[in-house]
Amino acid sequence: MRRFGRTLVTAALAVTLVGGTAGWASGDSQAAVTGPPPGTAAWRADTASGRPLPDPATATPREVAAFFAGLDDAARRRLLRSHPLVVGNLDGAPLPLRYEANRIAVAATGEARYASLAAPDRRILAFDPRGRGQVAEVFGDLEHAEHVSVIVPGSDNDAAGYDARRKPATGPAGMARALREATGSGSGSGSGGSVAVVAWIGYTTPVGVGLDAADGRLARAGAARLARFTAGLDAVGAPDPVLFCHSYGSVVCGLAARHTDATDIVAFGSPGMRADTAAALRTGARVWAARGPSDWIADVPNVEFAGIGHGADPTSAAFGARRVPAADVQGHTGYFTPGTQSLAAFAAIAEGEVR
Repeated sequence: MRRFGRTLVTAALAVTLVGGTAGWASGDSQAAVTGPPPGTAAWRADTASGRPLPDPATATPREVAAFFAGLDDAARRRLLRSHPLVVGNLDGAPLPLRYEANRIAVAATGEARYASLAAPDRRILAFDPRGRGQVAEVFGDLEHAEHVSVIVPGSDNDAAGYDARRKPATGPAGMARALREATGSGSGSGSGGSVAVVAWIGYTTPVGVGLDAADGRLARAGAARLARFTAGLDAVGAPDPVLFCHSYGSVVCGLAARHTDATDIVAFGSPGMRADTAAALRTGARVWAARGPSDWIADVPNVEFAGIGHGADPTSAAFGARRVPAADVQGHTGYFTPGTQSLAAFAAIAEGEVR
């Protein structure tokens, strides 16, 4: 009975403590945005040269890719103009078509908070204005990259605040830019010139600290979307990705692991991955873990009880992940700070240099 009581107390602490980049704030319950994008009904009712269009809810990314491969440029552009929100979010559609579709979709919202995403130099790979908004942006040349990495962030990230001012090398976009620079891609020199990085906010993240951050509901919805996103990369010929999973994002990656073709999964600042060991993730990817000495996530109890908490510490020896050096990381969001051991290790993993 005493042991059971300790478990209940630990679970209660998990509710109080587990969270993301906002730190010690209260959390509000979020409704997960799932399913096909707005405009799907009109898309389903349309045709291309008399052929039905692939259903965004049921067609696989490979089926989508094959469909677009059978269209001429005029037919593709007609679909782009008529259904920008669908084309822009359709995994398996040609990348340049998605970038252009999302510029149109962002501008069509007329909302100032999204306006910067429509700039001609942005490569927005996904944009969904529902709820707090979801967005994915490519840094680099994804069409010709030899290596691809995907940043999967944790709490308090959405399309509405994506371009908000942050400390350098933090937030999904800051992490993506820092990683490209560390590989040499950002400067156009070095062996990392062929690395593309995607900042992926393709799921509804928790807000602050609360039950959403302590349970797996939003992570399960996010895992399904992440698995489809990586299948979409595969369908257009991109290399198998490295997943860099921060905070609650590592819960998403843990649940998605066996459904992706990732070469590596890197969990950092993680409250747990909903698995007792790396082997229990049932993935062929190499699993890595990092935690800095001043990261407050260390105070989160590594338990899972009645759906609350995210389980074992990925940095523990018993978990069995490869350790990423992080002794000089400051706080919960400092893992991509230039000059840190963690960023140097992340860059080597991103370039496939670590065997």
